[in-house]
Amino acid sequence: MEEIKNYTHYLEEAKEMIWALAPSLLTAAITLVAGLWIIRLLNKMVGRFFDRHDYDPTLETFLQSLIRAGLKLLLFVLVVTQLGVKSSSLVAMVGAAGLAIGLALQGSLANFAGGVLILLFKPFKVGDFISAQGVDGTVKEISIFTTKLNTFGNQVAIIPNGQLSNNNIINFNAEETRRDKIDVGISYGSNIKKAKDILLEICAADSRILEDPAPAVFVGELAESSVNLTLRFWAKNEDFWDAHFHVMETLKLRFDQEGIEIPFPQRDIHMRKDA
Repeated sequence: MEEIKNYTHYLEEAKEMIWALAPSLLTAAITLVAGLWIIRLLNKMVGRFFDRHDYDPTLETFLQSLIRAGLKLLLFVLVVTQLGVKSSSLVAMVGAAGLAIGLALQGSLANFAGGVLILLFKPFKVGDFISAQGVDGTVKEISIFTTKLNTFGNQVAIIPNGQLSNNNIINFNAEETRRDKIDVGISYGSNIKKAKDILLEICAADSRILEDPAPAVFVGELAESSVNLTLRFWAKNEDFWDAHFHVMETLKLRFDQEGIEIPFPQRDIHMRKDA
């Protein structure tokens, strides 16, 4: 009988507690539903804003995700405080959890920060050919933590954004045009003026090579076994490599036709016969 009385007593206390918490629970539920609806509405407004402006798609996705996460965190704080949890205690708890997570994910946070910097300052974009961290390739994808490059061999190189944002980057597509430099050696017995004229003729015959700035050829070095000529010309980025390889092949064919020798390393061996 005593156990039944205790059970009834506990049940009454539970009912009183529920009735006491009912207003807070109702308010928290209304806040949660209304907050989620407002977040969806704000996300749609942000999406329409990005649609009307020409921003980088990766930046748009990142900002929308960041805004959504921030609003949900704010909503969580509001709902919890409606349930009677003190905001100061909640802030302290969130701060401690954030510190622990930050210490555990230092590398990831550095990559995250690097991704934000890349998206904001745009040192390169998708489709650019860059050289970074000892890797040359075309930018395939820029994500929050990493950047993917397609190399010459069609391999995918994944570079952490933290390293990219803190080191040197060469963007070969930052300008519309690009200058090439080709060094070729001729023998000391060959006609330098004739060789220079041939190189300029090759450039003049190729429509992909720009006339302004004009191509130039000069003697770059008097080496041990060759006179090294340097050819410089300009081409648009989309024509650069085709023009480069065409000039390399054509100069060899023309030099062979005109009798201009391209020397290669040689070694004279003297045989000595001992008496």
